[in-house]
Amino acid sequence: MLNLIIRAIFGTRNTRTLKRIQPLVEIINALEHDTEKLTDEQLKNKTDEFRQRLSGGETLQDLLPEAFAVVREVSRRTLKLRHFDEQLIGAVVLHEGRIAEMKTGEGKTLAATMPAYLNALTGEGVHIVTVNDYLAKRDREWMGPVFEFLGLKTGYVQHDMNFAERQEMYAGDITYITNNELGFDYLRDNMVVRKEDRVVRKLSYAIVDEVDSILIDEARTPLIISGPAEASTEKYHVANRVVPHLKGKFITEAEEIEAKYKGVDLSVGFDYIVDEKAHSITLTEQGVSKCERLLGVKNIYDDVQSEWVHHLTQALRAHTLFKKDVDYVVKDGEVIIVDEFTGRLMPGRRWSDGLHQAVEAKENMRVAEENQTLATITFQNYFRMYKKLAGMTGTAATESEEFWDIYKLSVIVIPTHKNMIRADHPDVIYRREPEKWNAIVQDIEECWKKGQPVLVGTRSIEKNEKLSGMLRKRGIPHQVLNAKYHAQEAQIIAQAGKRTTVTVATNMAGRGVDIILGGSPPVPRQQEEVISLGGVYIIGTERHEARRIDNQLRGRSGRQGDPGASRFYLSLEDELMRLFGGERMSGIMERLGMKEGENIEHPWITKAIENAQRKVEAMNFDIRKQLLEYDNVMNKQREAVYSLRNGTLEGEDIS
Repeated sequence: MLNLIIRAIFGTRNTRTLKRIQPLVEIINALEHDTEKLTDEQLKNKTDEFRQRLSGGETLQDLLPEAFAVVREVSRRTLKLRHFDEQLIGAVVLHEGRIAEMKTGEGKTLAATMPAYLNALTGEGVHIVTVNDYLAKRDREWMGPVFEFLGLKTGYVQHDMNFAERQEMYAGDITYITNNELGFDYLRDNMVVRKEDRVVRKLSYAIVDEVDSILIDEARTPLIISGPAEASTEKYHVANRVVPHLKGKFITEAEEIEAKYKGVDLSVGFDYIVDEKAHSITLTEQGVSKCERLLGVKNIYDDVQSEWVHHLTQALRAHTLFKKDVDYVVKDGEVIIVDEFTGRLMPGRRWSDGLHQAVEAKENMRVAEENQTLATITFQNYFRMYKKLAGMTGTAATESEEFWDIYKLSVIVIPTHKNMIRADHPDVIYRREPEKWNAIVQDIEECWKKGQPVLVGTRSIEKNEKLSGMLRKRGIPHQVLNAKYHAQEAQIIAQAGKRTTVTVATNMAGRGVDIILGGSPPVPRQQEEVISLGGVYIIGTERHEARRIDNQLRGRSGRQGDPGASRFYLSLEDELMRLFGGERMSGIMERLGMKEGENIEHPWITKAIENAQRKVEAMNFDIRKQLLEYDNVMNKQREAVYSLRNGTLEGEDIS
């Protein structure tokens, strides 16, 4: 109640921040007229002038209005792009070390040029962090002319660059790079034996693009540099051969609660229990006895050296919880992990604790030797080392608590340049999955026949290919985008706004490339046609664990005041519904007397599903927090060791 009264009187923190920044925006706008009169040479000389003024005691904050006005004018001359007022607000928020939530198509990449230029004047270097190599290269090539016009050196780091190339790129004033390359280069720098072999400069200021993906979604996976261990891999094959002889039971939360209440033992008659929600496997007494008999071992718990319990548990997890074309793909004789949030392949990444080896055994592949960790760090602890950290994304508000708790970053929602007119329809829910897929295909066909472009989002490669097969049977031409066909990603998404285009994509379609109505480059007549048809229609085939991912999918439509629409189709057999509240919904649908093929569509249902998502988000937040608590202990040791190492490399007396 008190919070409501305070908000009514003073407004929200977001509103107060926007009000505070507005006078700065007006000062920058007032400088525009005089800045336009400057010659190219005078504009180029501004960088030296600003640096001299910094040396003379002025602060970055003092220089901000003039520096931003200069960047805006240079951008207009080199890129033919002028920063809107909303982009100026976003730029100020980024300079202040906060997160700017800017909707899709609002020009985050352009907004970042202002704080990047201003902070690069210190000479300490700025890192602009992106989610993949393609975006790092694209953004540097796109925005580089602005910085280079002003005399700054820019660079970008790619996965396949050698040591000399990396050193050169990091030496620039502004470096575009992925979070993985940054983290691994930091770890490698702390393993070198000569100081000349280090590549990363001082961690001064970073702007993290798609900040929710990098600082939240990827925070569950620590970065690890490993070397081969001596342990044999034979036991993975043996454990894999045992699994088919074991009988398992999947249990839901509701079953578990009911069993506890009635005093029933769910493990009777089964060898192992699978808790999908907790992502865990437990061997029952019956299962332990059967494993001992099959392995010829007296007691698998006594045989600590052989680690049979560990091998069997990982083999069971590989068979029951990790699915091909959902969690991983098999490509070129390798098991490659699929990022559950972005839908992208993660070559070079391996699951730890023998899980990757268990999956290799399951797929009848050569099992790689187990590795031992040589260096490791979490993204949480890496990014907290920057003197100043900022981020931008289209979807951060739902995770604002975590951003503040872990990184002390506040989220500011930036107003859109044009009003959002996309129509977000309530979810449609079916009892069975086949009913849902039939309804989706029907909806796609209707849109295709009238010419409206459709973008369909699926949660996995498996579902992506299933829907593609159904559309082929109906004779509906379409484009497929998933981790297997990622090379054409930018081209496919850029053309997803063309008339009659149907695009079936995994979560990969959520970030990086804007969908232009009528196709890219836009043809005015086709653009008008698509606008008259209602813009791009987004269909979600399943709700994700995180509301942000759903919002990203919706955000591919309705950019910069364009028309658009979105709808999610769900079934009670979807993973989220099954694990978090499906029984309750099923009961409601039964009481309503709903028959096969009938659906329910009501804002109340959408609300209930969002509550289930909040539950999962809270659970995942706890997991990440726990990971950070473990890493904090290691972090103190890591800092002490790295400090000693660096002191030795610099020739300091450490005695």
